[in-house]
Amino acid sequence: MTDATGAGERVEQTEQFDAIVIGSGQGANPLAKALAGAGRHTAIIESTHVGGTCINEGCSPTKTMVASARVAYLARRGADYGVQTTGPIGIDMLKVRARKQAIVDDFRSGGERGIAATEGLELMRGVASFSGPHQISVTLTTGGARTLTADLIILNTGCRPSIPSITGLDSVPYLTSTSIMELDAVPEHLIVLGVGYVGVEFGQMFRRFGSQVTMLQRGQKLLAREDDDVSDEVVKILREDGIDIQFGAETTSVQASPDGGVTLSVRDGSGERQVRGSHLLVATGRAPNSEALNLGAAGVAVDAHGYISVNERLETNVPGVYAIGDVKGGPAFTHISYDDFRILRENLLHGGHATISGRLVPNVVFMDPQLGVVGMRESEARAAGRNIRVARMPMSWVARALEMDETRGFMKAIVDADSQQILGCAILGVEGGEIMSALELAMMGHLPYTTVKEAIFAHPTLSESLNNLFMSLDS
Repeated sequence: MTDATGAGERVEQTEQFDAIVIGSGQGANPLAKALAGAGRHTAIIESTHVGGTCINEGCSPTKTMVASARVAYLARRGADYGVQTTGPIGIDMLKVRARKQAIVDDFRSGGERGIAATEGLELMRGVASFSGPHQISVTLTTGGARTLTADLIILNTGCRPSIPSITGLDSVPYLTSTSIMELDAVPEHLIVLGVGYVGVEFGQMFRRFGSQVTMLQRGQKLLAREDDDVSDEVVKILREDGIDIQFGAETTSVQASPDGGVTLSVRDGSGERQVRGSHLLVATGRAPNSEALNLGAAGVAVDAHGYISVNERLETNVPGVYAIGDVKGGPAFTHISYDDFRILRENLLHGGHATISGRLVPNVVFMDPQLGVVGMRESEARAAGRNIRVARMPMSWVARALEMDETRGFMKAIVDADSQQILGCAILGVEGGEIMSALELAMMGHLPYTTVKEAIFAHPTLSESLNNLFMSLDS
């Protein structure tokens, strides 16, 4: 909106809203709709695609491709089930990519329709930045700018792949978790730099598509937060799948190879050596999308890594300004962003006092078999001096896993020896995320492990394994 103030001079007017939401991720969209539904004139500003990382570049597309890779894996194993196939298994990456994109487009368009159908909610496409404590300047994608102000501002700008400072990396066509999903052919030899969630999922996925895969980790552990026995079992499974995992391997430089691939100079305990591949995936973490917000103009505090600092009520140091989702740091999961929305909905619209304190944080690594984890790790419980008991059972003892011929991994639950409450679990096995979720419900309901042990589960299901898992504490 502009206002003529003199010959040839036009000045932007400030538009007043009740609430401004910057970013349209999995916490922002429902929050913006809830605010508008409560009668608050709300603007939601998005610079790229509605839906945030999860729908467009994270959960939905990656898990769609994981499913394609699992089909390839099972097809190669057909003979194990008495199913004969003829000839080698072929991978059509163009069809894999098209299937992935169809899911993305469907979810994204659904989000856009939901925003458009919400009265009192306006979607603006552009880059938003603070021009004052409660004033936002929007550089519109279509050209021009708008200046907005509101007493309530929510920041949900998410994160992006973090690129390490390695000599020569900027001179080679490396891949990230976003660009690797756009490949139109299977890499001959994929080098994965980093062995966190992203590295593990994509490493196994492309191994199943047919790539030779080498994973390089500077440290000595995969999935650093998990207990050693869990990490070691994941390594065992990935190596069984034919993935070369190298620990203590620090990449010192990268250069293009004469054949069009990449060559990494790697330093380990034996000295300097070279690792060559056709493609390089950089999976060394995430960085917050906070720079473009011009937070200094509003006085919003960030930590040393650029994450927006918030308290237990998701408030920044500036009254009326909140941050949700990945940009505030902490667990970077879609379900946490959605819970952030629930907290602000309760507090802003219902006068509640909800906080993030003490909430359970479940997570799943969508490798195959899945790793589902919630609550305290065994190492955390012991470090805290808790009096615990540990229930542990291999998946080869689970009837349903045997019937499916999916017996890799194990189940582990941490129990408070005094209260008999379940403190946490790690389920590495077929549909591990679903089994973990059943235990999370028991934890939320404060059920003692003895109740789960004696529960009647349908036979034969994977959940039935929880009976035997906790019976192991009786021996």
